[in-house]
Amino acid sequence: MSRYTLQGTSGKARRGSFVTRAGVFDTPTFMPVGTRGSVKGVDVERLAELGAQVMLVNTYHLWLRPGHERVKAVGGIHTFTGWKGPILSDSGGYQVFSLKSIRTLTEEGIEFRSHIDGSKQFLSPEGSINVQQTLGVSIAMALDECPASTLDHSAYERSLEMTYRWAKRSLAARTDPEMCLFGITQGGCHRDLRTRAAEQICGLPFDGLAIGGLSVGEPKGAMYETLSSHVDELDRERIHYLMGVGTPEDIIEAVSHGVDIFDCVMPTRSGRFGRVFVDDDPPFFNVKNAKYAEDTGPLDPKCSCVACRTYSRAYINHLFKVGEMLGPQLASIHNLTHYLSFMREIRQSIETGTFDAVYSRIKARWQGLDLHASGNQV
Repeated sequence: MSRYTLQGTSGKARRGSFVTRAGVFDTPTFMPVGTRGSVKGVDVERLAELGAQVMLVNTYHLWLRPGHERVKAVGGIHTFTGWKGPILSDSGGYQVFSLKSIRTLTEEGIEFRSHIDGSKQFLSPEGSINVQQTLGVSIAMALDECPASTLDHSAYERSLEMTYRWAKRSLAARTDPEMCLFGITQGGCHRDLRTRAAEQICGLPFDGLAIGGLSVGEPKGAMYETLSSHVDELDRERIHYLMGVGTPEDIIEAVSHGVDIFDCVMPTRSGRFGRVFVDDDPPFFNVKNAKYAEDTGPLDPKCSCVACRTYSRAYINHLFKVGEMLGPQLASIHNLTHYLSFMREIRQSIETGTFDAVYSRIKARWQGLDLHASGNQV
């Protein structure tokens, strides 16, 4: 029986819920990223207050330090982190594949050198599942091969077949039936390979379906084009997860094609550098800029987070200028509030049939903007 319940639609946008052993969460949803078991600068009580329902942790980092067995010894990942709701873990594959010069790929898995001490390590589909089960997460990810965006079609095809074989091995390695397991489609922006990936992964008894290999350097238009066809190919009865995405514009675009779950470091990473997301035009600014040094207004007058309720732009500007850690914390808390409020608005708009209006507003607000262009650090 599917753990995902579809409760309503607006076009292809879906409103639903998903059941895990640690609780139920609403979709569409955004997962704050707690790489090492902690969302940077934000404690779990604050996360819950902001409206987070699911937290993501990084298998690779927790495996290497403090170690999955140690996490189990102190009560498992929920006790260890203090987060009571569902926890999703990645497989560790993306981090290992990013170690380009110090890893070797074989059919059995990936041999690599630890970025911490240089020790030789090996990650296989079975090993990844074992680490995630030992951690005690609510949702685990199958190990996939994460190809570079610059590869040609034949290389993507070989990678896709490896991912499929590893997906079957990941399923066979799961011994805890209460732990949900998601499979991942790959194929880059090649439509024929994405179609094949959907057929392969949907043909396996995964609890959820994830879309990998996007937002890894390809043009934004190519990602949107891939989503416009690929999400339709996924089993409608299961939940759809777009990994590592993204800006509010990316999220609203993906929701319009039927995606249900998102994660990205952008809210907290941006916050650490002073970039603040707001419900306004333009949709972000850098609070470290000199023009905010005497600005007595809140980060966003429409926001009710602790940063906006209590502090001024001038004060937060000062915190950044003098290197006080509270500055990045407040900006991160605000950005997560912005993202999670945005997801609530999306869910409500699907329920009330007003999703198209929200979509049009967000697309118009972000048109022509690039978060990585210095000229847009307003």
